[in-house]
Amino acid sequence: MKNNTLGLQFNDGDTIIQQGEEGHCLFVIQEGKVGVFHHNGEKEIKLTELGQTDFFGEMGLFEKDVRSCTVRAIGDAKVLTIDKKNFYKTIQQDPSLAYRLLEKMSKRLRDTNKMLE
Repeated sequence: MKNNTLGLQFNDGDTIIQQGEEGHCLFVIQEGKVGVFHHNGEKEIKLTELGQTDFFGEMGLFEKDVRSCTVRAIGDAKVLTIDKKNFYKTIQQDPSLAYRLLEKMSKRLRDTNKMLE
């Protein structure tokens, strides 16, 4: 991982967030792709891949809890982090951002429920 002024650069296979760690920010993919994995005991399940402009880690903005999944770079990826303070500042300037975030979270929950059926 390299840090630069526009985001964090990750190489193929680098862990961006680790399941079980405390979360406190949202991540937006600026370039590349990431894989989202859930560890269940010894088994790792790939839930999805996310690409440019997708986001992850949003639950860290709303809850003081641990990360529910591990996210790793697939190839090289550049990721921007947004902490709670900057998120609130941004949604005050563009309230539609909050709606889009909730819409995406709702879709992810629905998709997860379908996977579990």
